[in-house]
Amino acid sequence: MSDLYPLLLKPEFHARPWGTRDLSPIYSEAPGAEPIGEAWLTADSCKVANGPLAGATLGELCRRYGRELVGETTRETDRFPLLIKFLFPRDKLSVQVHPDDEAAHELGQPCGKTECWYVVAAEPGAQVGLGLKPEVTKAQFAQAIREVRAEELLNWIDIHAGEMIYVEAGTVHAIGPGSILVETQQNSDTTFRLYDYGRPRELHVEQGLRAMKERTQAGKVEPEVREEGRTRLVSCECFRVEKHSLHGRSDWLLSDRDQDPASQGTSEVVVGLNGCGVVELKGMEPVVFGRGDAVVLPVAIGGFSVRPQWEVEFLMMAVP
Repeated sequence: MSDLYPLLLKPEFHARPWGTRDLSPIYSEAPGAEPIGEAWLTADSCKVANGPLAGATLGELCRRYGRELVGETTRETDRFPLLIKFLFPRDKLSVQVHPDDEAAHELGQPCGKTECWYVVAAEPGAQVGLGLKPEVTKAQFAQAIREVRAEELLNWIDIHAGEMIYVEAGTVHAIGPGSILVETQQNSDTTFRLYDYGRPRELHVEQGLRAMKERTQAGKVEPEVREEGRTRLVSCECFRVEKHSLHGRSDWLLSDRDQDPASQGTSEVVVGLNGCGVVELKGMEPVVFGRGDAVVLPVAIGGFSVRPQWEVEFLMMAVP
């Protein structure tokens, strides 16, 4: 029997010039003195906060336990398949693009970077740039980069709390200020910065244009209500994201691992959005999580349940 159990991870905070010192309502304070742009929840360097494996990193445990932790639905066993983050943009992010799997393999990288953004909060007028405007070509966009006006050719869309945005690898994109996002992505940090509004940062225009696709399937995703309190937000070959809301002592989530083939053979991650919840399974210590926390549920633990401490709202991610 495996000695794995639900792993509560410590978030890693990363300073970014476009970030903020105010991480509320997700976190009560920001560490250090620099503006924080990202809180990484499932990076290979994130450390376990609970139980006998406390202090070990997620990457170390992937290498030690392999498919007992990550499951059968991912190619690699020595790294966690999904990198999940909170994003706190207070200024415009650069216009960038990520390679798909094929382009990443040519670069010697293990995978590309398809991602999605769940909008936790959004101020009036908050936007993201997603792909090019209709009829704009890659050549026209390249010319606009040289003329320092590339943002004019992006397809800017308004975003609102509760929406899910799918960002297929190869999609040129940017995030404007004024939102809090949960990003679920393939575990890759390969980013090509195409344009930065004239700011003096390194660009990767040649590589980015090679990785960029003029048209992709990126866009807002229509949610699918599967049952009361459970909504499928997005599902693709790289990840599946659901949102759950539980209220009261009798409202529990029982995992589908024993009944649903789609949930078997894959690790899952719970990310708290509001309230407080408890992950429970027979013979193991319960794990309490709240807003901003992430709990990795290894394949080897089998079925589990989540119950609210009065009420809880959380996302659940997995590789299909």
